[in-house]
Amino acid sequence: MKIRSDSFEHRQRLPVEFAAGQPTADGHGFAPNRNPHLAWSDVPAGTQSFALLCIDPDVPTDADPAQIPADQPRTDFTHWAMVDIPADVQAIAAGSCSDGVQPHGKAEPQGPAGSRQGLNDYTGWFANDPAMRGDWRGYDGAFPPPHDLRLHRYFFRVFALDVARLDVPARFTAGDVLQAMQGHVLGEASIYATYSLNPAVKD
Repeated sequence: MKIRSDSFEHRQRLPVEFAAGQPTADGHGFAPNRNPHLAWSDVPAGTQSFALLCIDPDVPTDADPAQIPADQPRTDFTHWAMVDIPADVQAIAAGSCSDGVQPHGKAEPQGPAGSRQGLNDYTGWFANDPAMRGDWRGYDGAFPPPHDLRLHRYFFRVFALDVARLDVPARFTAGDVLQAMQGHVLGEASIYATYSLNPAVKD
């Protein structure tokens, strides 16, 4: 399989249009938060559906230091989990699944007909914030800590599956998707973009 995007170049900076956070005059705030365009091809024979994940593997395990060192241990943060994308869909238009930040998360995010969107990790991130907490579903983009010295990477992964409907819970996560896909993956393609809110961090 192959994957590409008209919204960003592989291994290059994600345009702020597709991020959730951006610099502002008084610090940092929300960005347009549109999902990027994605398209995939060379799909394996027998594909009945696709699953899509967007994961940042560069999230710090301790955000308290005044400057987060680049070599601090890191963990994954899910920005998008979608399953049951029909086999005849091989592209997602920019802004078609997310356009703006919605407090408490999107109740019913847009997506290809028949697809289901899972929880992203802003669900946990905002859990103790009464103004923002809720079920954050679908795509919500990059908002790395401004004091992080590591350049973050955002991996968009598309999986071709031999089942039309994946066996995941109603409130599913990327972890649920990865578990349910075991034994059903016919092919995979990935692409990544980078992003940082720290002006000292270069490509």
